[in-house]
Amino acid sequence: MNIAITAASGKLGSAIVKALLAHSPEHHIIALARTPEKAQHLGVEVRSGDYNDPAQLLQSLHSVDVLLLVSGMDSPDKRIQQHRNVIEAAKQAGVQKIVYTSVQGAEEGTAFSPVIQSNRQTEKDVHESTLEWVIGRNGIYIEPDVEYIDTYQQVGGIFNCAAEGKCGYTTRDELGFAYAKMLTENHHNGKTYNLNSDPITQYQLADYLNLAFDTQLTYQPITFEQFKQRSITDLGEFIGTVVAGIYQGISQGKADNPSHFTQAAGREHTSWDDYFSQLKSKH
Repeated sequence: MNIAITAASGKLGSAIVKALLAHSPEHHIIALARTPEKAQHLGVEVRSGDYNDPAQLLQSLHSVDVLLLVSGMDSPDKRIQQHRNVIEAAKQAGVQKIVYTSVQGAEEGTAFSPVIQSNRQTEKDVHESTLEWVIGRNGIYIEPDVEYIDTYQQVGGIFNCAAEGKCGYTTRDELGFAYAKMLTENHHNGKTYNLNSDPITQYQLADYLNLAFDTQLTYQPITFEQFKQRSITDLGEFIGTVVAGIYQGISQGKADNPSHFTQAAGREHTSWDDYFSQLKSKH
């Protein structure tokens, strides 16, 4: 079976390619990337895959049986058409199944909601594509918090607007494993899965980071407006606003969802106790 992964040079796409190579080596894996040279290190066939180039997509999806569509990073108004370009090319190229990486979050009322709405529209487009389909709604990646540990220490703690809200985090490696299963096993077809571990609060996150890195971080809730301004200063207008909206949704309970990870992956999500204990052993 020929399995293609879009945005394969990105962190999630790369994790899915690696999981497929590890767990389904009998299949032929094709990495699609807007800049193909950035995917050469993956050790699989690489083809061009620009969401804005329908003709190129059609050519690159030739002979593909199953396609993983990684949700684009462009603004919400552009992403819907970009994803439609991929879906239409897949149909024309004879792809039989499409798996889409969607996301959890508040569908209205937050600064992240426009992104969620665009993802829900793509989910609808995938449903209506006439192809076999599976949709994963990813939890929030925990890696950025781990990578941010030095900054958290410099500023003296974790400051955001999540307050008491719980967040169903996940990791890219765990997602990679789940998507490898969803791509290669037919009993997932027609299913939508929330892909996350047990939801935790920011207070618990601080405790876990302290466990892994021998720090003394505390969590301090701040208002949405305060956090939004900080995020825009650090990350720019678009990404900063989106990040603030994610935490706004966490405070409203929109990231505290039942997980279907076990159904998708065939095993439980790595626990946070195990994940952070492994981080501690590496440090």
